[in-house]
Amino acid sequence: MRNLDRAALKRRVFPYGGLGPPEFERPAFNEDRDPGPPTADIFEPAPKKPTKVSDVPTPEPSGDGIKTIGTVKVSAEYEYYVDALAIEGNLVHLTVRPVRDPERNRLREVYADKTTYEVTRLIAHDRLYVGRQIYDTTFDIHVGVLDGRPIVTSIHGEVGQAADGSAYFGDGKSVDYTFTTIKFPREMPEWYFNARTYAGHQNDLPS
Repeated sequence: MRNLDRAALKRRVFPYGGLGPPEFERPAFNEDRDPGPPTADIFEPAPKKPTKVSDVPTPEPSGDGIKTIGTVKVSAEYEYYVDALAIEGNLVHLTVRPVRDPERNRLREVYADKTTYEVTRLIAHDRLYVGRQIYDTTFDIHVGVLDGRPIVTSIHGEVGQAADGSAYFGDGKSVDYTFTTIKFPREMPEWYFNARTYAGHQNDLPS
């Protein structure tokens, strides 16, 4: 994915071999797509909270009022409450709860090295769309380091219930992903991020 405009080249890998054609995608949260878009950044800040009409004092103050002798400005807006903090061996274990927008702020637990604070494991909430039913899904994500960058090494997913309490009985109720051969190219060609140029680079597609 390119950070500038979140453009990405995607190819499907079929279970019995073979690769699909190039597809243009942008990472997104909880989208109704099969098999889903590229993984979105779980630490990406949510959009700023809009100001509601109810947040504006009514009636508006009138007159000279009280003189201002100082002001306080908030420089950050937190996305999570910390419900629990524990030290487990050499790890810090946080249990968190979204302040707002739980569909986007998907973190539920964070494990990090207690000395360096490097993240080693995440528990995150997601969605599975099957027809009109939407099932809660939990992902247990393990994180490693490659060339000084954090990388996902494995993911275990469990599909739970729909909003009406019905259970999911389809294929893939429990799913595991393991990533073993990961490389960071020094640079990626511009045509990777423009679907109109894929046809001229069929022989150059990643395998």
